[in-house]
Amino acid sequence: MELMMHVYKTAEMGVHSTSCLINSLKNRENKIKHVLECELKEYEKFLKVSEKYLTKNEIIPEKTSLMTKMSSSMGIKMETLMDNSDSAIAEMLIEGFTMGELEMRTKREKYKKVCEKKYIKIVQDFEKFHKNEIEKLKLFV
Repeated sequence: MELMMHVYKTAEMGVHSTSCLINSLKNRENKIKHVLECELKEYEKFLKVSEKYLTKNEIIPEKTSLMTKMSSSMGIKMETLMDNSDSAIAEMLIEGFTMGELEMRTKREKYKKVCEKKYIKIVQDFEKFHKNEIEKLKLFV
């Protein structure tokens, strides 16, 4: 279940960060907003799926700490204040998705022999989501 906890935490942070970024761009004309809204829906989907499996196994999902969320929010606000162009936002997101995809792949490799296939499949889908978003975001750079 450690693998599902990792998916949960990553998705939870994705929901938080993407929501914060969308909020930062609320009164702006950025073309990337639509991509962000789709990303948010995907993160929410992975959050629900991982939470379902955790609670089904009587595990209470660990919430990301308030400090981590505040730090993320401040970082996003600082970045968008310095440069809120679509290309700058895309570069920031590509960096995050690249790290996320690498972490997912590392976790999947670590647990692939001891986890049920359905959990491995969720992680593979999450990896694929990261890779697909990187490709979409490259159009803005």
